[in-house]
Amino acid sequence: TEGRREIIGLGIGPSEAETFWTEFLRSLRARGLGGARLVISDAHTGLKAAIARVFEATWQRCRVHWMRNALAHVSRGQHTVVAAAIRQAFDQPDRAHAGETWRKVAEQLRPRWPKLADLMDASEHDVLAYMSFPRQHRTKLHSTNPIERLNKEVKRRADVVGIFPNEASIMRLIGAVLFEQNDEWQTSSRYMMVEAFAQIDKEEVDPILSITTKAA
Repeated sequence: TEGRREIIGLGIGPSEAETFWTEFLRSLRARGLGGARLVISDAHTGLKAAIARVFEATWQRCRVHWMRNALAHVSRGQHTVVAAAIRQAFDQPDRAHAGETWRKVAEQLRPRWPKLADLMDASEHDVLAYMSFPRQHRTKLHSTNPIERLNKEVKRRADVVGIFPNEASIMRLIGAVLFEQNDEWQTSSRYMMVEAFAQIDKEEVDPILSITTKAA
């Protein structure tokens, strides 16, 4: 409510299957996490399915991960040109114009890179979901980049230990890392503008996004 980042949960599982993510997300909801409007993640099948099952919220596919997948359909020498063309959609003032530009670029790319164009057709609403939120928040909503640094630090600390004797030891070490980061976030400057929160309900929400989310 104050526009600061906060770590609200830690879970350990044998794999990133849907069952693990569903149980973890339900535990957050049981502890009082409600009113989620947007959930941002990569396109991991199990995680995406769990998000749709637990939260009535719009899903934002990480734009950075998506771009990597998209450029895999293009020769390395054309990466810069194609990425610049796609980014035109991200520079638009609102969701409607972004979608229009997205589809126009897809048609331009289709003759030479049909698989890339098909990917754009299938993922437009997932990649552009954040465009329905206030402009002041969009740089913080389009990807998982804000937590990538934290994930790298967790991995670095875990790699130092190598093999943990039990789950309790994992919780102690990783929990300490997360507590430390959470405390730092609480004393740092605000991450998002609280004044723009009130604009969320006023933004034009793409009706297809709502239909897709509820259907999932």
